[in-house]
Formats: sequence, C-alpha cells, structure tokens
Amino acid sequence: MTYDRLVCANCAAPVSEGRCHVCRANRERLQQEGPFGGLSPAALVTLLLVLVAMVAVLAATAQQTA
Repeated sequence: MTYDRLVCANCAAPVSEGRCHVCRANRERLQQEGPFGGLSPAALVTLLLVLVAMVAVLAATAQQTA
C-alpha cells in the first residue's frame, strides 16, 4: 500500500502531507520498506527459487501427458 492514500489517525490528514509527527514517522517507515513490503533479500530469493521449481514441475508434467 502506498502512503499517499493513507489517512493519519492522529490529525486526520493524508500521511503524505506529513502534518504531524505521527504522519512524518509513518511516511518515513513506509518509504524505507521499499516496493516489496519489507521482505528481506533472502526471502525474495527463496520465493524466486520456489517459483522456478514450480514451473519446472509443471513443464515436466506437461511433457509426460503429451
């Protein structure tokens, strides 16, 4: 989720405007998380390897049935 659509519970303003200390802190936290929601590089590599393994299994299954 992007912070430009979030509303601060402290001041009821958009978090992207950073009107209060709560908005600014949450905006900074969301910017540091990056596009993958805070997943570690090891988790991303593991996810990629699982995806590649699934594609290999599906390809092998498709060759056996053909």
